[in-house]
Amino acid sequence: MTTNVLPARALSAPAQRAPVNKWLVTLSITFGTLMGAIDASIVNVAVPHLTGSLGATIEQITWVTTGFVIATVMVMPLTGFLARLFGQKRVYMACLVLFVAGSALCGMARTLPLLVVFRVIQGLGAGALQPTEQAILRQTFPPQEQGMAMAVFGMAVVLGPAFGPTLGGYIVDNYSWPWIFYINVPIGVVSLLMVSRFVHEPEDVRAALHQMAARQRKHMDWAGIATLIIGLGTMQYVLEEGNRNDWFESNEIKIVALVALVSLTTLIIRELSARFPAVDLSLFRDVVFLSGTMIGAVMFAMLMAVTFLLPLFMQLLLGFSATQSGLALMPRSLTMMVVMPIVGRLYNKVSPRLVVAFGILLFAYTAWLMGHYTLSSGTRDIVNVLIIQGVAFSCLFIPLTTIALSSIPRHRLSDATGLNSLLRQTGGSVGLAIFATLMSRFASTAYDALRRSIEPSRAVVTMRIAGIEKMLQGRGFDPVAAHQTALRMLDGQLRQQAMVISFERLFYLAGILFLLVLPLVFFLRMPEHAEPLEVHVEM
Repeated sequence: MTTNVLPARALSAPAQRAPVNKWLVTLSITFGTLMGAIDASIVNVAVPHLTGSLGATIEQITWVTTGFVIATVMVMPLTGFLARLFGQKRVYMACLVLFVAGSALCGMARTLPLLVVFRVIQGLGAGALQPTEQAILRQTFPPQEQGMAMAVFGMAVVLGPAFGPTLGGYIVDNYSWPWIFYINVPIGVVSLLMVSRFVHEPEDVRAALHQMAARQRKHMDWAGIATLIIGLGTMQYVLEEGNRNDWFESNEIKIVALVALVSLTTLIIRELSARFPAVDLSLFRDVVFLSGTMIGAVMFAMLMAVTFLLPLFMQLLLGFSATQSGLALMPRSLTMMVVMPIVGRLYNKVSPRLVVAFGILLFAYTAWLMGHYTLSSGTRDIVNVLIIQGVAFSCLFIPLTTIALSSIPRHRLSDATGLNSLLRQTGGSVGLAIFATLMSRFASTAYDALRRSIEPSRAVVTMRIAGIEKMLQGRGFDPVAAHQTALRMLDGQLRQQAMVISFERLFYLAGILFLLVLPLVFFLRMPEHAEPLEVHVEM
């Protein structure tokens, strides 16, 4: 076995082609990422139209989203593997073609099974778009502008799910549901043309990937790929469907969870011992990468959880319509659009550890403020907190995605960004699953506690019921009907208060969980100096 060393000077040789403007590169590849991020949530608002058009139940329609997410998650960690075999640019373009084709087919589907299959195809294409864009941007922008590069990437990744429901609602209300998919086609074609024209792999990265591909072809890690697909697919299924099936009360969830646990355990053992693993888990030995990725996963978990909880709180308890609750969330997204570029410019001037710590504390403060929401809270109370939260997430996403990859060699960025995106996506799914489950359980616990305190023998309870009965009798109810209705109304008020208590506990929990990762900020150290790039390839 010999070792070939590609010297730093050979890898850094200037390309023969004229340099392309970095902002043209950014614009070219951001289109695809933004579309993929939007499509993860755009279908949610079209559920009523899909049930009618496809003749399916709401439970069956959920597979339209579940299939997309599972397919996306399975591809993300294989981004580096595919980049070594075919090149970063080719992988991005192939996945973009797959995504656009899947979008067109989704719009033409007229049965639920076909729509689910086409959404899986769309998800397989979307899976590699985020990690590949992140790697290309890191290789395109100079070190002093890495923060700004990640600001652009962050706007696409974070704002896509925020704007998805609003855009989907507008399209469905003014056109028809197939257009939520058809709209991707012209945008995707433009992006494809721009990528083919303006995006080129750096010569040092191309040379390194070429040498690594030769060894990879000799030692194809088929076992690792198989366990990865099975493990991530079954894990994501449990996270997506567990709450609807009452988790481990369901034998189906038990079996799938066991398969996921065995497969993922086998995957870790296999990838750490394989001669040339398909998924490079050794990257997690880098403490900076591990810390930044883990904090990012928790950040996305809290982002998805809060984005799930707030519309429910506004619609169930405050009487907001779906449109009103969507508009109330917009200030957070708009704040992030403004603040992210500012944080990107400050990245090299202010310690990332300070910015991330500030973001964590600021989010915990907003969670504490949300824990004080009541039935009398108005739009202004919610919007003011969300604006502050937008600043918090901006202070988190940019430094985390930038510093986590700061010590990763350029030729290994595709592997690192794939794992980074995977944990971010998985974190969001875990956060959503946990908080959706706890919401009903906290409400049930609070209701039982409140009901025990409502004893008919208590004077205050008797007076309350009598007051409701008198009001109902004044509206024409007979005494018996008035008494029964008064009891039901009192029970409804108890359930409403129990939901308020449930949301209060969930918001507090989100803040506490984020504070628990604060010690990891200590490990977010910038490398003191850049080492010359040398690639060691065993043949």
